[in-house]
Amino acid sequence: MRAIVFTDPTLPLSDIHSLYEIELANPQHQPRDLLVKIAAIAVNPVDTKMRQRETPKTPGILGLDACGVVESVGSAVTLFKPGDWVYYAGSIDRPGCYAEYGLVDERIAGHKPTALTAVQAAALPLISITAWELLFDRLAVAENGAAGKSILIIGAVGGVGSILIQLECKLTKLQVFATASRQETQQWVSELGAHAVIDHKKPFSQQLAALGIQHVDYVASLTHSDDYYQQVLDILIPQGKLALIDDPKTFDIIPMKRKALSLHWEFMFTRPVFQTEDMIKQHQLLQRVAGLIDQGILKTTISEEVGKISAENLRFAHQMIESGKVKGKLVLAGF
Repeated sequence: MRAIVFTDPTLPLSDIHSLYEIELANPQHQPRDLLVKIAAIAVNPVDTKMRQRETPKTPGILGLDACGVVESVGSAVTLFKPGDWVYYAGSIDRPGCYAEYGLVDERIAGHKPTALTAVQAAALPLISITAWELLFDRLAVAENGAAGKSILIIGAVGGVGSILIQLECKLTKLQVFATASRQETQQWVSELGAHAVIDHKKPFSQQLAALGIQHVDYVASLTHSDDYYQQVLDILIPQGKLALIDDPKTFDIIPMKRKALSLHWEFMFTRPVFQTEDMIKQHQLLQRVAGLIDQGILKTTISEEVGKISAENLRFAHQMIESGKVKGKLVLAGF
């Protein structure tokens, strides 16, 4: 099979060897694996981070989000059969989806939403799992609950924020505030359902006060958490909750004590990496998301189709991600 790989994390994207194509043998599945012929993939910030931080022993295949057709199944598979269309986000401890074929444990895959193309579906798995776990598992917000409570999403324009806004507005009674600074990104989060948009380049408390809000009950910090930490401490209500997904360089939790604030990390790869007993919840939530998509309750967050799956296009997509100006998700389709 063809695969786009990397070997040297020090190479800039201007170097054709930062991501390049090679031929590899098709992967062989374990008992609970699906062998998927990949039709479309999405590029995530974690892809760029892994490319820059890791030195693989053999050429490494990046990529997590994929949509494709099940080619064959392992001996213990019960949830899927050959010919099924699936979408999934994989796991960071296995080869990724920048390839013609990929393996995924059936417990972290879902049937593709029937209303979406492969391109549209590929944009959804990682951000849907992350947003769902953050909201319902980490912050413990109940579906159809949280009336009278509010949440601020920092970095709402990206993929996770784009689906998180929808989950909050469609499945809970939360009042949703989202950060965005440019006119086009403010319009993006407003169209997704955010009740109000504030500029992350200006003080949060003043903008919230102008909306009649003194404190919020929850904060979902999706980027630059260390930069906004003091503002988060100021706007969170006593006994409020903060959830993070990024990687702050430093993070002193002692200042949270005075308000008895709680900190919650969301890392969607915890379940597959540690093979937790509830790992199948990721299959279940992807099935649920597919149903919500097919009912028209949620929508895909794709912002741009970059082109075919090639080393050149992936280098370009990584460059776009690293610019920090992408809204929604970037998707590639076909070799």
